[in-house]
Parts: sequence; structure tokens; C-alpha cells
Amino acid sequence: MKTVGPPTVIDAHRPLEEVDIRISGPAALTAPALGHLRALGATAHPSPPGGTDAAARSGPAHFAATGPGADGITAHTAWADVLPAADAADEATVQAAAGMMHVHGRRDGTPRGLAVDYAATCASVLTVQGLLTALLSRARGGSGATDIATGADRAALLTLSQYLAAANAPEAEAVAPAPGGPPFTAACGTRFELEALEPAPWARFWRELGAPEQAVRAGWPAFQFRYATACAPVPEDLHRTANAATWTRIREAATASGAEVCALYALAERAAEAVPPAAPWTLAPFTGEAAPPCASPALPGAGALPLAGLTVLEAGRRIQAPLAAHLLGLLGADVVRIEPPGGDPLRGMPPCTSGVSARWLALNRGKRAVEIDVKSPAGRAELRELASGADVFLHNWAPGRAEQWGLGPDRLASVNPRLVYAYTSGWAGRLAGAPMGTDFMVQARTGVGEAARPVDEPPAPSLMTLIDVLGGLVGTEAVLAGLLLRERTGRGVRVESSLLGAAETLTAPALRRAAAGRDPRRPAGFRRPLQTADGWVAPADDAARAAGAEPARLRGMATDQAVVALRAAGRSATAVTTDLGRLPEDPRLHGAFTRDVHGSLVAPSPWRFA
Repeated sequence: MKTVGPPTVIDAHRPLEEVDIRISGPAALTAPALGHLRALGATAHPSPPGGTDAAARSGPAHFAATGPGADGITAHTAWADVLPAADAADEATVQAAAGMMHVHGRRDGTPRGLAVDYAATCASVLTVQGLLTALLSRARGGSGATDIATGADRAALLTLSQYLAAANAPEAEAVAPAPGGPPFTAACGTRFELEALEPAPWARFWRELGAPEQAVRAGWPAFQFRYATACAPVPEDLHRTANAATWTRIREAATASGAEVCALYALAERAAEAVPPAAPWTLAPFTGEAAPPCASPALPGAGALPLAGLTVLEAGRRIQAPLAAHLLGLLGADVVRIEPPGGDPLRGMPPCTSGVSARWLALNRGKRAVEIDVKSPAGRAELRELASGADVFLHNWAPGRAEQWGLGPDRLASVNPRLVYAYTSGWAGRLAGAPMGTDFMVQARTGVGEAARPVDEPPAPSLMTLIDVLGGLVGTEAVLAGLLLRERTGRGVRVESSLLGAAETLTAPALRRAAAGRDPRRPAGFRRPLQTADGWVAPADDAARAAGAEPARLRGMATDQAVVALRAAGRSATAVTTDLGRLPEDPRLHGAFTRDVHGSLVAPSPWRFA
């Protein structure tokens, strides 16, 4: 059993205050982790990359920790940890092989690469999670893993897990994927995102603008399911209606209808607003005396997952909070999901496997469910009772709702002083006048819509849920930091992460370029795959710049021949995945996927522990 002594005296908000971490490897794989580790209090020592520029960009990243409770803990982040190294040499090839180019390109009807380093950023956050997990396991007195490995390919498959599960379900999508979708464009040229979570405000908005009734009705299902399908083939009449209205009139229609609109911000505008904060989350220990741990705490033993013995209560909706809790479950926590009476309605969202939504299972498999009506006094009392014996309470309710229900951090801390109270929010209250805190609105407001596309494409938020997913990863990182801080101080911790923090993590390189007066966007054609006779091939970023007259020649070759030809010329390249339903049988990912008890596809774990 763990011996409980006096809590370590450290900065109350920085659990890694006494930890040194030496870091080497490509900037794309290390820079986000470097910033987050420093924000957690670690002293980080990045080493300059060695060897040629290409080798430095394609090599793995290494993290080695020293300090009290940290000696011997290491992490390794590669581009390829599941895929063959030849098929995952950098961000472009990872996006291509994992299917990310296909999902992001659904709006356009052809595969497109994200101009941001999305897979690498997610892998970098997963690396920090792994380091925090190892430190937490050791702090709890466990004998957990001391070497953590992940890869940009593992991160990419995790971010695509909902799309992969849906594509491999026996049923079809409720709305068939097809090209099209927002943003819309006003008469003055203002490009904007629209958000309506219910059909009534959607219909009122378009009727205010005089859209044809048939188009209004036909457009809702595609718009509603865009979070699921990464495309929204709404009728062209709706785009024409928006294009005929002034931006002032559009905003008036949104106010009158209950819908919300947000003009797409340029990266230069965003950079001029403020310097992004050092961390995408806040950690605030509760006041009062340090509380001892519960009697006979269950500690992770040899062979156990590192969070074994910890209980997480999750009251999450959609993606952000459920994904954060899902990752904590993959690390060994017992996750208890709070659902409304009758259960989560998204359990039945098509396509289903054995009667359960494949997409829902991708985020919620393995969780225990408890139905509680938190709107009733009895339900709130029941939740407080559950929280009294939990380690983490995690939610993403609307701002102020928890406090309104008597379930805010101070109230739950009064029944459990050692609770880590985690709120995964939209804006963290940091951006005055911000619109509704949903994925595509956050993309629009923070410049992600511009950063995600090269300079020769009009700005448009990706219809792949980039920020919801990265927000979930950042939320997990924040919870793990809170748990480690609790172990070191003896106090519960209030944690808040946000979609805004996730967006700032993703756009940080572009914002730095904008702040320095450089063009923040990537050059024309950046990460645009090349067409072959039967598909698409994606050169690595370095190879693409040297492609020259290759496109015309490759168009006459089969994809596998085109890959061979590019590699023979010394250029890294891989075939672009264009059918997620065939990815489990792809030789590049042989044996990487499994099936759960429902028969739904399961992506590989984002980490390996040794």
C-alpha cells in the first residue's frame, strides 16, 4: 500500500515544477508537446535536429524525463508506429495513408490534405498524456510503464475512429456523403459559418432570408449530419439565397431566428487580437487543507493499466467530453457515463452495429452507464453521491448550467475535497462576444478555416471535426495533469480546457508566422495529392516540392506504379486511402484493427506502454 506523506511543496498550478525533460526530434512532433510541458512547469531542453533537413523532419521524437519521481521515464513519438515507415514518412503521407485526406476532402469530392499538421499535433498531445500517465502511476505508488510510444499514424487513426466505425458498419449512413457544404457567402463576399442545433432555428433563418421552402426542408438533414459525414450537400438554392443577402441582413436573420452566424476570421486578424496563452487549459487546486486519499486505494500493479483503480464520472455530449473520458478509460480508469432518462439518444444514430450506433461506440464503448435526471433535485442529489466517491467528474454542459443545477466545482468539492472537477468548454470565457462554442464556429472564429487550406483555396473550416477531437485530447491531458497535481498537493483540482485552446494549439505555427509579418498560409497546392489512372498518390511534403512535371506522367500510371516511380526517384510517397470501408484489409495496416463485442470496428490504441 502507498505510504501517504506530506504533500510536495510546488507551484500550486504546475505539477511538473521539478521535472526536467530532454527533447529531440522533428519540430512538428515536438513543438506542441514542448509548449504544453513548459506550461505544466517542466524545464524542457530541446535539442537541435541533426543530420539532413529531410532526415530531421522524418525521424522520431524522443523525450527523457528526470527529477523527483520522474527518473527513467521516456517517450518516443514516430511518424510510423503502425504503418510501414515507407508509407508514413511525414504529415502528408500519414494523412494520405490513414484516410484523413479522404475525409477532409469529402466536401470537395476529391482527397485534400490539411494544410495544418493535424496528425503530428494530436500525436504530440498524446505524448504529453503518456508522460503524465507514467508520472501519475509512479506518484500513486504503482509499478506502471516507464516507456511510452505513440505515432502520428496512431493519432490519425484515433481522430478518424468515428468515421472508420461508421464506414465499416453493416448499415448505411442516414445521409449519404456527397460533395458540398458551408461556409456560405454574403453579397459583399463575407464568408460565414452557420450554426443551428435544432431544425426550427434553421428553418426560421432561411425563411427570414426568403429561401425556397423546398430547399429549406431538404437542406436540414445534410446540415445536421455534417458532424458525422464531414460533408453537407445542402441545396444550391441556399447558397444563392445567402449570396443575395447583405452581411447585415444575414446577422439580423440569425438574431431573429435563434441561429448563429460567424464570419471567417483571417489568421492575421486572429494574431492581432492577442498572443495565445501558454496553455490550452487551467488548473486550480481547491482551497482548504490537503485531504488524505481514500482508505486502501487501488493502485496499478504489475501488468495493470496505469489508471486502474480510478473512477471517472462523465456527463458529456457529442464528441469533446466523451472522447476525453474514452481515453481515460483506455488508460484503465473505470468510466461511469451519466445519461438522461431513457439513455443517450445518440446510441441509435445510424449506422448501427448490433442495434448500437457504430459512431457512438467509437467514443463510448466500455463505459458503464447510469441514467440520471440532473434537472430534478433527486437526480442532482444522486449525482453528488456518485461524485463523493469518484476521482474525476467531467462534463461539457453549456456555460453556467452546472452552477445552475448545484453541480459546480465548489459544490462538488464540498462533498469530495479530492475530486478533479473537469470542464471541457467551448471558449473558457476568454473571447468576448464569441458565438456558440461548437466545432465549426470555433474553426471560423479562430482562423482554422484559413490555416487548414493552402493559399490557392478559399478559406473554409474543415467539415472533419478537427477541433472537437483535438479538444477531447486536450481535455484528457488536462485531467491527467489535474490528477498528478492532486497526488502532489493532496487537494482536489478544478480543471478547464476548451475548444479555443485546442484551436490555438493547432494554429500556433501559422499565428507565429502571421505575427512575424510572414504569410501564415501554406503555398499553392500544398499537400494536394496527385491523380493516377486508378486513384491518388501523395508525395511527402519535401517530395511534392520537387515533383515538377510529375503530375502528367503519374496520371497515366496505376497508383502502385506511381508510388514505385516516386520512390525510385528518391521521393517518399504513399497511396491515398479513398475508401475507409476497405482500410482494415489494407496491407499497410494488416492486423491493426479489432472488433468489439457488438462487431464494431476498433482503431488501435494511441499508445504502447513498456
